[in-house]
Amino acid sequence: MNSLSEVAEVIKKARRPLISGHVMPDGDSLGSILALGLGLQTLGQEVTMVSSDPVPDLYTFLPGAEQIVVGKVPPGNYDLFIALDCSVIDRLGKYVESVLNSEITTLVIDHHVNDNPFGHYNYVEPKSAATGQIVMDLLDLINIEIDNKLAINLYTAIVTDTGSFRYENTTPEVHVKASRLIDLGIPVSKLSNLIFGEQPVESIRLLQVALQSLEISKCGQIAWLSITQEQVQSVGAEDQHVDGLINYPRKIKGVEVAIVFKELNDGMVKVSLRSKYQVDVNLLAKKFGGGGHVRASGCTLKGGLDQAKKLVLTETQNLFRGC
Repeated sequence: MNSLSEVAEVIKKARRPLISGHVMPDGDSLGSILALGLGLQTLGQEVTMVSSDPVPDLYTFLPGAEQIVVGKVPPGNYDLFIALDCSVIDRLGKYVESVLNSEITTLVIDHHVNDNPFGHYNYVEPKSAATGQIVMDLLDLINIEIDNKLAINLYTAIVTDTGSFRYENTTPEVHVKASRLIDLGIPVSKLSNLIFGEQPVESIRLLQVALQSLEISKCGQIAWLSITQEQVQSVGAEDQHVDGLINYPRKIKGVEVAIVFKELNDGMVKVSLRSKYQVDVNLLAKKFGGGGHVRASGCTLKGGLDQAKKLVLTETQNLFRGC
């Protein structure tokens, strides 16, 4: 594993970096991409920011979001590929992953637990609450001034991955960094409303459908929702509107592990896992080729919803007596 100083030196030498995050991008992935990308542009670097999947409507307010190229990576003489918030190749998506077939130098920066990241240079720090937290330190090392635009992106990265400072990963350092960003004049109240206080009507309609599938284990410590593609389409929703549904089974008193099973278009099932106090859902997700954090992880399984539910619920129930 490389040091952050080594990573900074690699980035400073680049002239035409290509930056990407993971599929189905969230606030940390997008905020990190944009903060680093816009920052490097101030140094005169020809930065290209890409994503295999579209930017969710929720995050189109982020400064620079319109610069992110969605889908096929445009041809270019790139001299550095930077993967942010993604240390697993499969999570880059088919469009971005194709870049790795070239001889381009690859740099991975992430906070998800992974003993074998794929970069020529790797910096993975699980103690960081968000990749945006690492990017903030990186910008300081490169001597890039954090202006209001960069601050909004960094704050979004941090506030989303800490659940608005409610999760266990909210450390004193996180608050110090957030305080610094707030001092730069970011509109905290407006950002909170945009990220947590407003939802498109499609999300609410999908929630109405999803809650009808709510199931709770006999021990009362596991709760889950199941969503089909047909249900998503029936309310005019898209896959991006599924984000946030996991919070509802997690809110149930007595529930330790919450799960959302989401049917995808390609015969796969996305499984989102959350826990409150005791269960390491990262270990649970790893049993199915996934991963993430101790309290928030996920995986993707082949087959239908019923098969995915049987496999994951069996493993989850084994963690509790009487389930």
